[in-house]
Amino acid sequence: MPRNPAYDILFEPVRIGPKVAKNRFFQVPHASGMTNAAPQVRAAFRAMKAEGGWGVVCTGATSVHPSSDDSPFPCATLWDEADVRAHALMTDAVHAHGALAGVELWHGGAAAVNRTTRLPGLSPSGVPWMATHVPFMSAARPRVMDAADIRDLIRWHADAAVRAEEAGFDILYVYAGMGYLPYQFMLKEYNSRADAYGGSVANRVRLTAELIDAVREATGGRCAVALRISLQELRARPSDNAESEAHEVIGHLAEVPDLFDVKMDYSATDCAPSRFLPEGSHRPVVDFVKRLTSRPVVGVGRFTSPDTMVAMVKEGVLDLIGAARPSIADPFLPAKIDEGREEDIRECIGCNLCISSWHDGVWVRCTQNPSAGEEWRRGWHPEISRSRGEGQVLVVGGGPAGLEAALTAARRGFSVALAEAGEFGGRLRWETTLPGLRPWFRVVDYRLGQLRKMANVALYPGSAMTAEDVESFGADHVVVATGARWTTALCGANEIPVGLLSAPRVYTPDDLAGGAVPEGPVAVFDFDNYYIGSAVAEELAARGLAVTYITTAGAAAAWSFLTNEQSHIHAALARRGIAYRTLEIVTGFDGETLSLSQIMSGEPRQIAVRSLVIVGLRAGGSALHEALQDRIASLHLTGDANAPGAIAHATWQGRRTAEGLGLPPETPRRDLGVFAPGVLA
Repeated sequence: MPRNPAYDILFEPVRIGPKVAKNRFFQVPHASGMTNAAPQVRAAFRAMKAEGGWGVVCTGATSVHPSSDDSPFPCATLWDEADVRAHALMTDAVHAHGALAGVELWHGGAAAVNRTTRLPGLSPSGVPWMATHVPFMSAARPRVMDAADIRDLIRWHADAAVRAEEAGFDILYVYAGMGYLPYQFMLKEYNSRADAYGGSVANRVRLTAELIDAVREATGGRCAVALRISLQELRARPSDNAESEAHEVIGHLAEVPDLFDVKMDYSATDCAPSRFLPEGSHRPVVDFVKRLTSRPVVGVGRFTSPDTMVAMVKEGVLDLIGAARPSIADPFLPAKIDEGREEDIRECIGCNLCISSWHDGVWVRCTQNPSAGEEWRRGWHPEISRSRGEGQVLVVGGGPAGLEAALTAARRGFSVALAEAGEFGGRLRWETTLPGLRPWFRVVDYRLGQLRKMANVALYPGSAMTAEDVESFGADHVVVATGARWTTALCGANEIPVGLLSAPRVYTPDDLAGGAVPEGPVAVFDFDNYYIGSAVAEELAARGLAVTYITTAGAAAAWSFLTNEQSHIHAALARRGIAYRTLEIVTGFDGETLSLSQIMSGEPRQIAVRSLVIVGLRAGGSALHEALQDRIASLHLTGDANAPGAIAHATWQGRRTAEGLGLPPETPRRDLGVFAPGVLA
């Protein structure tokens, strides 16, 4: 199909200093968990985006010196020639598709604890970054930088810039945001210096300007130099000389970099979960920058709508449409817009499993795009399957795993039948009715949209299948993806489960999904500690019930710290008047009194409630699968029925199951780095 003329503006070239981006689609630097230890994995991951039409593709934060060591979090480096060779794999792969390659030169300062290198941290005035959290991170404290340290920092950036150009990068970033060292100089709480780098705003931005100049001079003006800067805190601070300190900072730096990359200060607002913040949520903070500079401006906002992208350009907010999460969910987003296939975009759902990967110290993964991180290791592609299949596949269960398995099998060329006892969507049919979670139904919408277009797919909603039905269907391969069920199991202080709780008015999320209406006051006992427990509490409070949220952890929805949701969840609990109790387990319930125990001391406690919702343990398994064990030669259990987990685990399992149908067991490739035999010899 021809491109919609309304989107032509998105495909205009944009000059960035000495370089020209072929269009306005700009994959900004973002964490991938793929360090120099896995250069081929990283190259294939970034190259997929270049293949999909992104005009600029950047790698993530890259340390300029061993005094900026973020371990155990994954962190790339540009310290020596071995690093140059590792990064060259990525730049070559990106250039092969006509995209520019960018690198984010990074020094963490007080935010980098240097656990591996063991060098003292550096800071403007010896103040640890986010002091309330640092004791958890490390007992070490940064030292105050002297004039020689500042000269060293500038030299380290210049040296890293030379290596970056040698590696083939076109755009070199100076990173003054997210609490890292140049940004620490900008904030007076962290910078109480009395020299030329402290005091006034003009002095506090001096280091950033000098870093930009040093990077440009080191590369002879051949590379574009970008400034990535956080503006959330600065915009909230009054200035005697401008509308805010953010305006004053941008005013001082207006013509210094070749490109401004504008963002928020904290991960929870910069990489904001869709459950709490909409597409384009950065705009009120960053919308002023273009008025103060002639340089191009890029920014993010979980943009998936081309109409929103066009508005950001036409309304003078951005010149380039930045993306991290949407580029992971659909590396081919630009190509689909260019080809008039907007309905085929695999839209980011904003669940933030991607950022949780970095917090976990592993390669990126994505709920919508299970091929993310598997491009090199397993050879997966987000749009096609490279192995062909013959025969018929019957998939039983139309939730996330079943839908993904059906789509992958169909792309392999199988004739596919997808049977679902009810309506398609599985667990997401109910979960996405909970507060803020509707965008997650894109997992279902995308896959159903694709399946309905395919001539080799037959969809059967409202079709419960018995073992006899499956056997008589006669498919060559059968995939069972019938999901998991929540249980009323309780947990002890150190073990799960300690038995099922049988008492009046005890419910699970499955009961609520089936229409059960708890009587208030109600307690929600959450030892799943992801999103469901808090979302159920919100939903019950919205119905007017008095709700107490109880968790085994030290904070609500403990695992959601990794997905940037936790701070928003606590605010939501407070906003809805939900009481919450931490570090407690449920030991009993008689329909009137809920018995609790403090998880550390064992101290018994009691509260009066009429209903209890337990959000804890899910059980997989499938009676259908068990009944078919000796009847079907090619029988496969996948998704939550195989191993309950997050939706991302279900879609990945569905993809892996379908990729393996009719093939011998796979042996994923191992990335042994630049010194592996035959790699950059």
